[in-house]
Amino acid sequence: MHGSRGENARLIEEIVGGYPAGAAGDCIVCPPFVYLQEVGRMLRDTPIALGAQNTCADAHGAFTGEVSAGMLKDVGCNYVIVGHSERRLIYRESDQLIARKFAMAHSKGLIPILCVGEQLADREASRTEEVVARQLEVVLELCGPEVLGHGLVAYEPVWAIGTGRNATPQQAQEVHAFIRARIAARDARIAAATRILYGGSVKAGNAAELFAMPDVDGGLIGGASLKADEFLAILAAAR
Repeated sequence: MHGSRGENARLIEEIVGGYPAGAAGDCIVCPPFVYLQEVGRMLRDTPIALGAQNTCADAHGAFTGEVSAGMLKDVGCNYVIVGHSERRLIYRESDQLIARKFAMAHSKGLIPILCVGEQLADREASRTEEVVARQLEVVLELCGPEVLGHGLVAYEPVWAIGTGRNATPQQAQEVHAFIRARIAARDARIAAATRILYGGSVKAGNAAELFAMPDVDGGLIGGASLKADEFLAILAAAR
């Protein structure tokens, strides 16, 4: 929950102006709901796609304050984040609700970005795989691997978000490989094609090393995305 019309205009202008030639992969910007249309206009005719930070699990109806996946598609979004750790922890969104959001987003033509990850207590108790598997399996059970293959998965160790701490490249790789193996148990072809992002204090100084890991396919960037030079350096590292 950052930004204003003026701040957004400056940030997007700097990112578009400095976008690295020949940048690999996809770049997505996910502003708060109220700025989606305005930022979408700024991104028109650029290589950068528009996404949202959250969506409702229901298609329409008496859900005051919610925003549906169909509405997001209607205003130009191609992507939406579901299950971010802050939604899980602060707003108590359950694994089942997040799976419904994933399914709804896919049904409305959006590419959902499913966030999974453990808290510090889970990491210290060696429950990382247990937690990540639980969060992933609910989506696989509801949607099947085929639908998951049309989205992205983002591993975000909660203890490494906004704390300055980050998982080592090896720790990130271990969990990413575990995620891919869980998907492969249902469909090896889809597992190989699924893009798995790392989100946990990614910055210019560690992006290249993280992205060099064989199962790390990109990043879900938080605080560093609010600084154009930092974000552009991360995009360059993705090459």
